[in-house]
Amino acid sequence: MVLRIGIDLGGSKIELIALDDAGRVLLRRRCPTPQGDYRGTLRTVSGLIEAAESELGESGSVGIGVPGAESTVDGRIKNANSTCLIGEALREDLQVLLRREIRLANDANCFALSEAIDGAGEGAEVVFGVILGTGVGGGIVVNQGVLNGANSIAGEWGHNPLPRPQEESLPPPCCYCGRFGCVETWLSGPALCADHLRHGGEALAAEQICAAAATGDLNCEQTLARYERRLAKALAQVVNILDPQVIVLGGGLSNIQRLYDAVPRLWARHVFSDVIRTRLLRNVHGDSSGVRGAAWLWNER
Repeated sequence: MVLRIGIDLGGSKIELIALDDAGRVLLRRRCPTPQGDYRGTLRTVSGLIEAAESELGESGSVGIGVPGAESTVDGRIKNANSTCLIGEALREDLQVLLRREIRLANDANCFALSEAIDGAGEGAEVVFGVILGTGVGGGIVVNQGVLNGANSIAGEWGHNPLPRPQEESLPPPCCYCGRFGCVETWLSGPALCADHLRHGGEALAAEQICAAAATGDLNCEQTLARYERRLAKALAQVVNILDPQVIVLGGGLSNIQRLYDAVPRLWARHVFSDVIRTRLLRNVHGDSSGVRGAAWLWNER
């Protein structure tokens, strides 16, 4: 048996999964992330792995999904919303602790890889994985391998400007990255709630907005309609540039079922093609996609 261990290094929790060579789950563990504590994070990750291998009675390969990317200059972490990781040599430090080679990738890339191997995008040549949650991210998988790009930012769709911003409420929202009007500022979970409030609605969670829209609340219905239109425009850019067979949605907002009918209908006017064969699909593995993809990093050539 080939044992693959994956770690999803999140801002609030660290999750471990152990898979066999057929993708069956052998073990799963999770614990809180030591907030703002890089050394504590290293100890927690290595402790989870050592405990899992002790319980299973063998060593495995290790893949790590992180909310950022490695710099192509020095290998240190950049673009991480878990700011204690920024500037740290995470891969090198963990390899010293674990005494073996590890593989590391952006968490959105891990999500996309999981769904491309045995999820919604199984069998597709090109899969674009989208995270619609507290933030907005993206990952690209080609022939079951993650595409990192020359600058290690392939798939960073959330930090492009939303197309045709003159249609939106101005001024554009400020993004944590220092830019204005990024896709993330329109399509994340907090952005959906802020947009509802800005247009005269109540301070509601995304789930409450969806539930109220389903019962005929006009304000909530209009909020979701604006969201669908923006998502369609933003994903049309992806289709025009990457032309994937499958786009898979993940994150909390991927649970809004109406997106899968409305968005492909709306993106048609923005895609430069007479026919659109790209499928928009909900993820298969849910919250487990990121950590499963981390384990599958060792499936790549």
